[in-house]
Amino acid sequence: MYKNILIPVAFDTEHDVTGPMKLAGLLASPGARITLLHVIEHIPAYAISYMPVDFVTETRKAIQARLDELAQQLPNATGEVIEGHSGSSILDWAEQHSPDLIVIDSHRPGMQDLLIGSTATQVVRHAKCAVHVVR
Repeated sequence: MYKNILIPVAFDTEHDVTGPMKLAGLLASPGARITLLHVIEHIPAYAISYMPVDFVTETRKAIQARLDELAQQLPNATGEVIEGHSGSSILDWAEQHSPDLIVIDSHRPGMQDLLIGSTATQVVRHAKCAVHVVR
């Protein structure tokens, strides 16, 4: 049983957080802390100038609200939003908060993953704790 579980959450059609959340609920010890983490990728400077001034702030609020909604489904769960590159930011967060398990969703790899790698692959290769990949 695990006491500090991290669930990276991506809000796109290829990823489904229900599997990782269900698994985390099963593997969590009583009183375990569970964190749902979403990484907002940096928007290139040339693109941000074409977006509304409050785009990033409003997006962050909406994502936080969705994470809080999801967190209510698990005991002692919280949601957190950070910014950066998804793979390295998840690993940096894990380094600072010392989870003993990361439960991450993975999609079926495509050609782009062979060229640049996937977030799940990066986390599996470099995390200093147990990682469970749900497909």
